[in-house]
Amino acid sequence: MKNLVVLTLFTILMIGCKENKKDEKTLEDELEIVEVKSPVKDEWVILFDGTSFDGWKGYLMDGVPETWKLEEGAMVLYPKKNESSNLITEKEYTDFVLSVEWKISEGGNSGIFWGVMEDETLKEPYETGPEIQVLDNEKHPDAKAGTTHQAGALYDMIAPSEDVTKAVGEWNLCEITINHKEDLGMIVLNGVEIVRFPTNGEPWDEMVGKSKFADWKAFGKYTTGKIGLQDHGDKVSFRNIKIKEL
Repeated sequence: MKNLVVLTLFTILMIGCKENKKDEKTLEDELEIVEVKSPVKDEWVILFDGTSFDGWKGYLMDGVPETWKLEEGAMVLYPKKNESSNLITEKEYTDFVLSVEWKISEGGNSGIFWGVMEDETLKEPYETGPEIQVLDNEKHPDAKAGTTHQAGALYDMIAPSEDVTKAVGEWNLCEITINHKEDLGMIVLNGVEIVRFPTNGEPWDEMVGKSKFADWKAFGKYTTGKIGLQDHGDKVSFRNIKIKEL
């Protein structure tokens, strides 16, 4: 009788162990294992999806300036007089294709930077970052000052081959390619390639040397830097911003 009791207890324990293992296996089978992957080169990564400023900040600021608002899937700048509210990415980039839609206000001026380095001694992102011009070519005086200041230009260096901008109030699609490995910079505006330029070495230095930035110690010196959107004192909107690292 004693042996029968011991055998019964042993059997119950074995069944319990098997049930526990079965439960553990079942739980493991039911768990969804999520693998976190880093973005792969040549894949588009969304920088702005129209719903939040995640991944963006004010230049030399901790957060996003209140002058930037979210409206109908776009980030919109409502500038304040005597206040600079440039926006930059939190992340830095080297070789990439940047796609962004912009809409400028009547008579407005803005720009898109790359290679921006935050430095407390430099008050504006354009002191380091080259700029692709965003402009109302019809009514802003910069367009009359020279073609290297018109929309789509590599500002003060390379003029667009033609004016393909849409009317004020309409969206323009701009693709900016910066590829140091291939020494290639390229601007495609509304489906038309309008600017091509070198990005490295003597050809780049020579181009800068002929511009207003010739004596700026930090301008265009950083192959890796942040993307920036300019507060030039005029209302401007940006949307559908994405980047493909090369």
